[in-house]
Amino acid sequence: MDSVNVSLVTEFILVGLTDKPYLQIPLFFVFLAMYLVTALGNLSLIILTVLNSHLHTPMYFFLFNLSFVDLCYSSVFTPQMLMNFIRKNTTSYMECMAQLYFSCSFVISECYVLTSMAYDRYVAICKPLLYNLVMSSKLCLNLMLVSYFIAFSESVAHTACMLRLTFCDANTINYYFCDIPPLLQLSCTTTRVNEVVIFVVGSINIIIPTSTIFVSYGFILSSIFRISSSEGRSKAFSTCSSHIIAAFLFFGSGAIRYFKPSSDGSMDEGKISSVFYTNVIPMINPLLYSLRNKDIKVALRRTLRKRNF
Repeated sequence: MDSVNVSLVTEFILVGLTDKPYLQIPLFFVFLAMYLVTALGNLSLIILTVLNSHLHTPMYFFLFNLSFVDLCYSSVFTPQMLMNFIRKNTTSYMECMAQLYFSCSFVISECYVLTSMAYDRYVAICKPLLYNLVMSSKLCLNLMLVSYFIAFSESVAHTACMLRLTFCDANTINYYFCDIPPLLQLSCTTTRVNEVVIFVVGSINIIIPTSTIFVSYGFILSSIFRISSSEGRSKAFSTCSSHIIAAFLFFGSGAIRYFKPSSDGSMDEGKISSVFYTNVIPMINPLLYSLRNKDIKVALRRTLRKRNF
């Protein structure tokens, strides 16, 4: 390519979810409401877990981390998404790379937090007598530290591969935040290395967590069906149903988003699946884990009662 005709990109323009003017204001209020529910729900779970000693258990330690990850993840891009609905939104090259890094970090973290939660339920239901011994504070802490280490390390790989690309004249991102597929479309250099990294890292982050979750729930279902009382089976199912739904939605929407070929047509379709794991899932997770959870309801009543006094 002739260097005389090349101007390197220093900032990007984000198209957002839609470029239709009549949808901008309604969507602004819809996603603002979703973000407020997300922030309120996840912050409430975090605060309740910290303030109530009866929630200082492995299950709620993992739920605390899930709420923390969901809150951080949605906060990485939702404010920028809301600005897109009001005016044309530009972001500098380095701001875009920083957003890419943190969005990758938190979404990968959620993969392994959900995996740890599945293992916790496996031990609780299949090996109840050994639960306190196996799920020690040290193991729980190590699981989370390893999860975050994997997430932030893999995000370095994604971001480093993106930094090696050259972006020439095109700087309009057909998306609502700086994500890998739309950025690859703008590169004027080969993206083969990036695609290999996406496939390898993505496969690891899908296969290992989903395999662990499937195997864990295979053993869990086997144990549940051996429970003689219907009340016992119902209680065991209720403790797992929220996690199964959350994991299915997260991994399903993520796989659809990142394992489809990048093209202009698929990019618009990808926005729909992306909204699920960037907006919907962080919003419904606190609802899934709290609406039918007696411990959370008790903790909420105790906290409100203390505040009134």
